[in-house]
Amino acid sequence: MANYMDAAKHKPAGKSLLGGAMIIAGTTVGAGMFSLPVVGAGMWFGYSIFMLLGIWFCMLMSGLLLLETNLHFEPGASFDTLTKQTLGQFWRIMNGVSIAFVLYILTYAYISGGGSIVNHSLEGMGIVLPQSVAGLVFALVLASIVLISTKAVDRITTIMLGGMIITFFLAIGNLLIEIDVTKLLEPDGTQRFAPYLWAALPFGLASFGYHGNVPSLVKYYGKDSSTIIKAIVIGTFIALVIYTCWLVATMGNIPRSQFSDIIAQGGNMGVLVGALSKVMASSWLNSMLTLFANLAVASSFLGVTLGLFDYLADLFGFDDSRSGRMKTALVTFVPPTILGLLFPDGFLVAIGFAALAATVWAVIVPALMAYKSRQLFQDSTGFRVIGGTPLIILVVLFGIVTGACHLLAMADLLPQYS
Repeated sequence: MANYMDAAKHKPAGKSLLGGAMIIAGTTVGAGMFSLPVVGAGMWFGYSIFMLLGIWFCMLMSGLLLLETNLHFEPGASFDTLTKQTLGQFWRIMNGVSIAFVLYILTYAYISGGGSIVNHSLEGMGIVLPQSVAGLVFALVLASIVLISTKAVDRITTIMLGGMIITFFLAIGNLLIEIDVTKLLEPDGTQRFAPYLWAALPFGLASFGYHGNVPSLVKYYGKDSSTIIKAIVIGTFIALVIYTCWLVATMGNIPRSQFSDIIAQGGNMGVLVGALSKVMASSWLNSMLTLFANLAVASSFLGVTLGLFDYLADLFGFDDSRSGRMKTALVTFVPPTILGLLFPDGFLVAIGFAALAATVWAVIVPALMAYKSRQLFQDSTGFRVIGGTPLIILVVLFGIVTGACHLLAMADLLPQYS
């Protein structure tokens, strides 16, 4: 462990704030955003925005608490090292298991979502495939990119991100222009709204997962806490703005009552995009929306599976040779692909389970590490998140309540819109 030193001594030259903010925003925004309008249909627009603001604040604070702990160590220290040194072996194992579970379940979620949106795309060409087969094709094509090399993933993802930005603003810009304010502010159907918020909490949490990048930013910027804080705040705020625009675009064009049909069909990506396609002004804009959805789920899949691929290679000691990468690929892709074949419409369910595990490693563990590090480094004069112990308690309670909401929703003890 190293004591916190003056940030100016560690600030690397030529590292732009924008780059760090884009890393956070790019990691946060992904295919998971397609779950937000579906799970928010019950509470509708006002409560959905209220929920997102609260989750954004709590997830921002948990990320800053993680940064506070990280700055007591040398740049390059991993999440695993931080957990072991501050909380001990038990929490290290708990954290590692929860991270691995999140990566696996998200891989399955993106295979399910990818199969759904690929199927929707092919239907426009007159081709109809079973959902499970479309998911298998999606997984095989993208898994081959991960198998080739990290460099291949980097290049393909960069192209996809550029395409996502262009297609998002083209498609969403048109939807925002065409919104019906009455649908947003005076939704049809039952007038019960607030009770549906609780079951949606886990999906909101899953939409603000960037915490694995905090150690990477410390390695990138050194101990320049000011720049890292700004990067986290700006990056997560960009995600919040994008999610708000997405909710306005979807809920302002699709009536609340129509979401019952979307949910009845599994609430998968292709179903939501299909409903939006019916209200779009032109086939060209419809194509832009469909392309954005394909790029979003593909880039999310590549990002998550690359992290899982590297994690499992290190865990099992597989080398980077052709045979070693093949072994890692089998362990990485076979289990979630089998799940995708057996349960092709599990996108929403998988996102919920990912949020349940994320309450451990992205919320509770960072808060506990900050509390412990304040005891271990009492003489430190470095960065400390404002709010003291009450803020830490708030973040921990947020994680516990969110996890409990997911379990209660699974047991049908919370109202869910259908």
